[in-house]
Amino acid sequence: MKNIVWLIMVMIALLMSACGDVTTDVEEEAGQDKEQEQTTGKEEKEQPHEENEESAYQETQDEQNQADSAEPVYRIDDETSSVIPIDEKATEKVVLLTVDDVPDKYALEMARTLEKLDAKAIFFVNGHFLDTSERQDALQQIHEMGFEIGNHTNSHSYLPDLPEDEQKEEIVSLNDTVEDIIGERPQFFRAPNGANTDFTRQLAEDEDMVLMNWTYGYDYFEPYMDAEKLTEAMVTGKAPEVDVPHSLLKPGANLLMHDREWTAAALEDIFSGLRDKGYKIVDPDAIQTRE
Repeated sequence: MKNIVWLIMVMIALLMSACGDVTTDVEEEAGQDKEQEQTTGKEEKEQPHEENEESAYQETQDEQNQADSAEPVYRIDDETSSVIPIDEKATEKVVLLTVDDVPDKYALEMARTLEKLDAKAIFFVNGHFLDTSERQDALQQIHEMGFEIGNHTNSHSYLPDLPEDEQKEEIVSLNDTVEDIIGERPQFFRAPNGANTDFTRQLAEDEDMVLMNWTYGYDYFEPYMDAEKLTEAMVTGKAPEVDVPHSLLKPGANLLMHDREWTAAALEDIFSGLRDKGYKIVDPDAIQTRE
């Protein structure tokens, strides 16, 4: 009888031990399943975030590609140098800002002012202002700010007085120099004093540059070598002290300025005055070129 009781107790003990092992295995499997679910849930939560970042990057890249491939919506009129819309979506009431004799002393300051105002311009460079590493660096900085660099000849000579080989040297050598500094050749050309010849017109075309003069500009006249008076003249288009009593400001006007102290001081007020009259500053990248 005792042997039977002992045997029953041993069997009960073995049965309880087996149940404990099964329970432990089940609990371990349940724990692993729960951990896997938590990990999977975490990955599922993180996945949309990664996809959002990738999507945002792609959208930014697409926008940049669209900007790079944007078609021009303006052209420069061959006769008047005005900015003419060539797309019905283009804003007609615009002006083009240009700065000659760059980089002398104030071009970099003027570029920073325009950058702050989110306004674009063409900076027309002269080769004799690129005679030092500091001035070359200034030109590089202006270019890196996103401003267009134009050709204003190597030495600012009066081109009609030069033989054709020297006219060519004035223009092509500067294109070479600019390319060495910023990695691009100029796409716009403006002759000193606006004085071109048949030869320079053809040469500009051969060099894939758009030739332009200007509509008006007054900072090289002595009465307007003053920031306040210059601002008034540029914003109204009038310069009565140099026999311009009527306004030359009109949609598409090509505004001439120079690398001068009084112009640099007036620049922000000129921009504000034009804006208050409802004018927008055209981006040179929106102008049709020969390339």
